[in-house]
Amino acid sequence: MSDTRLPAVDAAEARPAEAAAAAPQRPAHAVTLQPSGWRYDCAEGHTVLVGALRAGIRLPSSCRNGTCRTCMCRMLEGKVAYSIERPGLSPDEKAEGWILPCVAVAQSDLLLEVPNARALQFRPRPPGMLTGARRS
Repeated sequence: MSDTRLPAVDAAEARPAEAAAAAPQRPAHAVTLQPSGWRYDCAEGHTVLVGALRAGIRLPSSCRNGTCRTCMCRMLEGKVAYSIERPGLSPDEKAEGWILPCVAVAQSDLLLEVPNARALQFRPRPPGMLTGARRS
C-alpha cells in the first residue's frame, strides 16, 4: 500500500495571507502639522504628501515629483529621506529645514509648518449611466 499522507507544511506556507496579516507591520511615523495641530500617521515608505491625503488632509501640491516646489514647507522637527536623487531644494534651504512633502519620506516623527493645509472635502459622485464596466 502506498503512503498517501501529505508532507508536513509550515503554517506560513499553508496560509500565506494569514501569515502576512500576522507579520509585524512596518512602523508608521506621526506627522503633526502646525498651526492646525492636525496629526496623522504616515506609513513607512509613503511620502509625507501621500500620508496626508490618506488621512483626509490636502497639502499644497502640483507636480508630485519634486520640481515645482508648490508643496515646499518647513520641517521644525524630525528627519526625512527623499524618494528621488535630487529634490528641487538648495543645500541652504535643506539646512534651514525646508522639505518637499511630495518626495519626502519620513524617517522619524515629524513636526511641519504647513499653514495652507486643508481638510479634504469629499463629495459624492453623482450617479452616472452604467455602460459595460464603466460609468460615464
